[in-house]
Amino acid sequence: MIYKFKSKAAGDVIMMGPTGDRVLGLMGREPAPRGILLVADMPAALAALSEAIARDEALRAAAAQPVPPDEAATEPAPTLEPISLRQRAWPLVEMIKRCHAEDEPIVWGV
Repeated sequence: MIYKFKSKAAGDVIMMGPTGDRVLGLMGREPAPRGILLVADMPAALAALSEAIARDEALRAAAAQPVPPDEAATEPAPTLEPISLRQRAWPLVEMIKRCHAEDEPIVWGV
């Protein structure tokens, strides 16, 4: 499935299904073919995304640190996607900010 987020206040944002599902889940929304993000819900959605992005960046920073030789054998290295959550979510984050400032909801699947 492809998500196409639309609003009168911003250009469309298109996300492939897995990324859209993940971002909606992080915002506390159930991934669905149709939906709406109301202006009143946007601050909470932005806060949830910001928190998830911070966790992802902390995990990436920790993975970049050299592992002491005695710990390397006991813990497997985490596998990270080459594209960070910040990069994937940025277009929708910017859309939410713009739509919140202009009091316009965001819809998808309509």
